[in-house]
Amino acid sequence: MKYSKEFKEEALKLSDDIGLKKAAQQLGIQYYTLSDWRSKRNEAIRNQKYQMSDEELKKRNLELERENFRIQKSK
Repeated sequence: MKYSKEFKEEALKLSDDIGLKKAAQQLGIQYYTLSDWRSKRNEAIRNQKYQMSDEELKKRNLELERENFRIQKSK
């Protein structure tokens, strides 16, 4: 099945907030599909890390803070 870019972006945001497993279950997609999207997103971010604007860096920092909060909450 082919998913739109918008769907993937929203799925990744959800997975950042509630975790991969829960997001995949909630969306009815395979865990490994969502995991692959996240890996590709993270790789693209690493490749662009020195080319990010201040606004992009702020957005990424917020995403990472949310992920850290989610991880701390799940411990």
